[in-house]
Amino acid sequence: MKSFFTPVSGGAPPAASTDRRAPQGAPKAIVIGSGFGGLAAAIRLSCRGYHVEVFEKLDGPGGRAYVWKQDGFTFDAGPTIVTAPFMLEELWALCGRKFADDIDLRPMDPYYRIRFDDGSWFDYSGDEAHMRREVARFSPDDLPGYENFLKEAATCYKLGFEELGAKAFDGIGDLLAAVPSLTKMRGWRSIYRMVAGHLRNPKLRIVMSFHPLLIGGNPFSVTCVYSLINTLERRFGVHWAMGGTGALIRGMVGLLAERGVAVRCNAEVRRITVDKGRATGIELADGSLHRADIVVSNADTAWTYRHLVEPQHRRHWTDQRIERGRYSMSLFVWYFGTKKRFDDVPHHMMVLGPRYEGLLTDIFKRQHLAEDFSLYLHRPTATDPSMAPEGCDAFYVLSPVPHLGSGTDWAARAETYRRAIEARLEATVLPGLREQIVTSRVTTPQDFHDRLLSFKGAAFGLEPLLLQSAWFRPHNRSEDVQGLFMVGASTHPGAGVPGVLMSAKALETVVPHVSSLA
Repeated sequence: MKSFFTPVSGGAPPAASTDRRAPQGAPKAIVIGSGFGGLAAAIRLSCRGYHVEVFEKLDGPGGRAYVWKQDGFTFDAGPTIVTAPFMLEELWALCGRKFADDIDLRPMDPYYRIRFDDGSWFDYSGDEAHMRREVARFSPDDLPGYENFLKEAATCYKLGFEELGAKAFDGIGDLLAAVPSLTKMRGWRSIYRMVAGHLRNPKLRIVMSFHPLLIGGNPFSVTCVYSLINTLERRFGVHWAMGGTGALIRGMVGLLAERGVAVRCNAEVRRITVDKGRATGIELADGSLHRADIVVSNADTAWTYRHLVEPQHRRHWTDQRIERGRYSMSLFVWYFGTKKRFDDVPHHMMVLGPRYEGLLTDIFKRQHLAEDFSLYLHRPTATDPSMAPEGCDAFYVLSPVPHLGSGTDWAARAETYRRAIEARLEATVLPGLREQIVTSRVTTPQDFHDRLLSFKGAAFGLEPLLLQSAWFRPHNRSEDVQGLFMVGASTHPGAGVPGVLMSAKALETVVPHVSSLA
């Protein structure tokens, strides 16, 4: 499916291959941002009869899922793990298309390799018999506890994902209605505490509790509801889209193209215009005004309120309230390509350091950039050779780091930190790495702030603590401005590709019906 996006200065988009445009006089929806949440929202709004326009600050679609191309290598800038493919299939079905006709999705086996500092590792997969063997290899006595953990995680999946995930927590009644489910899940416990209640082996506790780190949460702080990720993966698998995560973005942009919806790039939004308490459109950085009946922001919610909505229109999300929030970690990401292949490295690997809880305390609570680190190493060429020139490997290594509240001068520190990561990888899983590197680039917390407009450079918005989740998270329908809505990682239900796709589904439960705006 071909790409379909135009610079805002480029005039009208080319005609869609299949004309499914909104009818004349249809209400207009503007979507700010073209990440997974924004594109999914645009698709759903278009299918509901809105005339939709998407405005993107960057020179290409994707937001955090932007794609870098450099020296013959392709690097997915953000998400690399595809779970819950049924949510993507649903978007294609809404448009009368089959997902499999456009996207070649490959299952991963194992899902991840978790490598401990002593060189031992756990291969985490969807094969139940294999998982039991892996658990027994570390601690046979923990097998009964592992089975009990799976049962409790399944309960959290049913109550937390199936029942509450796509429900917009729009009022206090929604919160009260969810209390019985939260009570059944004992959602006040951290996921690490929940896991520790079932498993004694310290390494197994890490294996079963690390998942919140993939969505910006500290396993020692976030609610145990996020154990649902374990069940989500076991039921639906972990996948790779051939061509990279960018192939999914291109596919979604293609669906919009067929509906006559263009993604207008190089179009930074500077202000959401508000009249008498209602959103009326947007003003771009070039000063141009674009009117709309509703505005949907896929931008970071804290940034949206703090910088795009003027203070006099914000009684709930005041500057003080935004500043008081506890924000997620940020990320240091190093993308590099090698002139040889490292075929003993799997597609996804966690390379853990000597500390677990202490490191997370430094990152989340002390806002201290530690000397040691734990890493997520992504080698897409293990599955998809097209991501690099022949005989080469593409890599992406991610280090969780504090957001900009740490005061780190990343312009001065980035190269030193990159070299430390390089040395760590060379000493553990990529011997001789330094001499093999042929291309390289980094993303720092400062880039999250400056380029992606993330408040404090936090990669996932507010940290997903219990009192910053569901009703306590920024609502899908703005608490301050009528006609303003939120999707993406920093609103309900939260980060991760399934979460942001679910936010677009939740949007449908609160957005006005087109007939009420006609």
